[in-house]
Amino acid sequence: MRESLTVSSPDASFPPGVPARAVVDLDAIRDNVRALRDHAPSADVMAVVKADGYGHGMVPAARAALAGGATWLGVATAGEALALRAGGVTADDARLLVWLLVPGGPFADLVRAGVDVTVAAPWALDEVVAGARAAGSTARVHLEVDTGLGRNGVTPADLPDVVRRARTLEASGELRVVGVFSHLARADEPGHPSVARQSAAFDEAVRAVEAAGLRPDVRHLANSAATLTAPGLHHDLVRPGIAVYGLSPVPQVGAPGDYGLRPAMTLEARLATVKAVPAGEGVSYGHLYTTPRDTVLGLVPVGYADGVPRHASGGTAGPGGPVAAGTGDARRVLRVAGRVCMDQVVLDLGPGATEAAGDVVTLFGASDGVARGADVPNAEDWARAAGTISYEIVTRIGARVPRVYAGKEVQP
Repeated sequence: MRESLTVSSPDASFPPGVPARAVVDLDAIRDNVRALRDHAPSADVMAVVKADGYGHGMVPAARAALAGGATWLGVATAGEALALRAGGVTADDARLLVWLLVPGGPFADLVRAGVDVTVAAPWALDEVVAGARAAGSTARVHLEVDTGLGRNGVTPADLPDVVRRARTLEASGELRVVGVFSHLARADEPGHPSVARQSAAFDEAVRAVEAAGLRPDVRHLANSAATLTAPGLHHDLVRPGIAVYGLSPVPQVGAPGDYGLRPAMTLEARLATVKAVPAGEGVSYGHLYTTPRDTVLGLVPVGYADGVPRHASGGTAGPGGPVAAGTGDARRVLRVAGRVCMDQVVLDLGPGATEAAGDVVTLFGASDGVARGADVPNAEDWARAAGTISYEIVTRIGARVPRVYAGKEVQP
C-alpha cells in the first residue's frame, strides 16, 4: 500500500529513511483548474481524476480541483467512482461521471451513490436499468458515441436503437439521459482534419438524440488539448485530464507556462551512494555506459519498480532520463548513466563532484523543462527520453514512493 504524508511546504525535509518522494502541490492543481476555466469560460469543467488522479492521489486531487472551480469529476472505473464517494466527495460537492464499465458491474451501487453512468454499448442499457431498479432510484445516464476514435462508444449503426430504447426507459422513470459525449482521436494535433470530422459526427449524434425527444443537460467532447486549443469544441462541459496536473497536452505547441499551468508533482530522491571511479568503468547492467574519465558516480534509489521508465536508460542508445543535482550555482542537469534497474539508477556526477550520500536530486519538478532552459527537468523531458508521453510518466510512479501533499489546499 502506498504511503501518504502531509507537509506544509515542498521544501520540508525528507522523513528519516525515506529514499524518494513525490511532492504534490495541491495549490497548483487548484490554480491549473482556474486557468482551464479561463480557457473555457462558456463551459463547466470536469476534472478527470482517474488513475489515482494521474498518480497524484485521487481524493486530494479531486478536492483541489473542486477548490479551483471544477463542478464535475470524471473517472474511468466503477471502483474509482465508489472510492471517491467513500473518500468523502459527495454528490453535493460535484457531479461524478464514470465511463468505462463492464457487464456485471456494480450498477446499483453507482446509482445509490449518485454517480452518473455511461452507456457506451447496447448491453449497458439493460445493466443500468437493473441497477436502477435494485437501487430504487432513477439512473443518470450519459450516452457515449463513437465519432471516429474507434474505441469505446455506441456506433452510428447502433445509435438509433439505443436512443429509442433510452427514450422509452426515460419515459418510464428508470433512467434519465443527462449527457452525450465522445472522445477525440487527435486533438493533440491541433488542426488535424479528423478533429473537424469528429466534431461534425458528434453534432449529428446530438441531433439524433434530441430528435428522439431526449433533452440532455450537457454535451461534452473536449479533452485537455481541445480545451486549450479548440474553443469551438467546448460545448457545455470540458474534460481536462493531464492539464489539471500542470502538464501540456500539446508540448510541440506550448509548454505548461504558455497556458498558465504549472506541474503539480515533483519527484525527488536521496543519493544512496557516492563514489569515485576510474575512466573506463562500466556502469549498471549491460555496461551501456562507460565512464569517459575519472569521475564520481551517484546511486539514486529509484528504478522501474518505482515508475522510472527502463526506456530512459542512458548510454550507447542515447541520453538517459534527466536528473537535476546540486543546488544554487552548482545545480546542473545530468543524464541517467547506464541501464535503469528495478530499484536504482546511476548518475555520472562528474570529476570533483561535491555531492554526498543523502543529498537530494530531482528527477522532475514544477518547471517548463530543460527544453526551455530550466535547471529542473519536467515530466515531458522524461517522456522524450523514454519515447512516451508525460501522462505515462506521472501515472506510473509506483506505490513505494510516498506522496507528500503540500500547499494551502492540504486538508486538515
